[in-house]
Amino acid sequence: MSLINPIEIQVKSELKAKLLEIRKHLHKYPELSFEEFKTSEYIGKCLSEWGIPFNRICETGIVVDIIGEMGSGPHIGIRADIDALPIQEKTGLPFASCHPGIMHGCGHDGHTAILLGTVYQLYNQRKNLNGRVRCIFQPGEEADGAAAKLIEQGVLDNPNLDAMLALHLWPHLPHGTIGIRYGAITASCDDFIIEIEGMGGHSARPHQAIDAIAISAQVLQAIPAIVTKFNNPVEPVVIHIGKIAGGTANNVVAERVTLEGTTRAVTYETRERIKAQLINIVQNITQSFGGKAQVHYKESHSPVINSEWVTKAIEKSSVELFGRESVVQLKEPSMGADDFGAFAEKVPSTYFRLGTAQGEQTTYDLHHPQFNFDDSIIPIGVNLLTYTVLNRLQKECHNHVYKI
Repeated sequence: MSLINPIEIQVKSELKAKLLEIRKHLHKYPELSFEEFKTSEYIGKCLSEWGIPFNRICETGIVVDIIGEMGSGPHIGIRADIDALPIQEKTGLPFASCHPGIMHGCGHDGHTAILLGTVYQLYNQRKNLNGRVRCIFQPGEEADGAAAKLIEQGVLDNPNLDAMLALHLWPHLPHGTIGIRYGAITASCDDFIIEIEGMGGHSARPHQAIDAIAISAQVLQAIPAIVTKFNNPVEPVVIHIGKIAGGTANNVVAERVTLEGTTRAVTYETRERIKAQLINIVQNITQSFGGKAQVHYKESHSPVINSEWVTKAIEKSSVELFGRESVVQLKEPSMGADDFGAFAEKVPSTYFRLGTAQGEQTTYDLHHPQFNFDDSIIPIGVNLLTYTVLNRLQKECHNHVYKI
């Protein structure tokens, strides 16, 4: 199959103007996870204006299936997240959020605009397309289990997807550069609540009580050993306690203490191991003091582990479109999380970064009330996704093998 000339799929000025309008509208009217009703309505309106059919999923999600006109071929998925964050915006932009306490502080407005542009391009290039491209506008990425809900409702099935793509704007790379990583690119994210129960009493007679605060202190000292003594030192792991509550008065032996925290890991095996070790350490220490403990462990997001051949497709496309210097090999995974990991567990996938930092300008991180990006990044993302689907992933998608 011959390559399609990048000029044929380059974002034209009329579409570019529309995508910038879309991004500004989405930014001005953000909605929280699973409350994206107006956002979903707006996305559907854009698709309808272009004459592109779509289906709804999980109330506020949208799925577009673009069926190629060149016959059978691979089934490729592309995902963008559409929800916003509970942040009071401080950018001062003319299109700043008009919803108090809600902001697109993670670039999801950009992701949505990029995927809409990609849908438009691929739909109008379907004469050059084999198989199918499923474009998923996903609600609730900032909440727990959103991707899992879509999977439960069959978003990866009928037909089964062969490969998936997702991008994330990234203020830690220069504008327009593409950050890729083979293997893990983001960590798992699991939350836990430890409830320690002792026996209350008077501080003057500690031997007649079981001090839940003393037990929790021992637990706090022991937990870091999971990272420092039981984990390969070259593999990143995070176990963090962010909240402690217990005690009622300075002369009362506390009966109960609650600890809340999170764990992060970059392999499935380590994720499971640190869960088991955490529970074991808490139980053993508590029992040794004569107390009781319950560990409520909530598995939230899997690590995003990039498939080699799908990542290679993005890398080759980036080089062909923008030059070798545009591609940055990320040295380490982010210990942040993304529920795209649920898709990557099921389907060979790649998740890559699209740099937004501009020269000497002050750059604010994701989830910051002053986070913003230059809209010129949007057509770059559209061109890369469109080109990768048409010129790379179509060539060899079966048997999880990529051939140049």
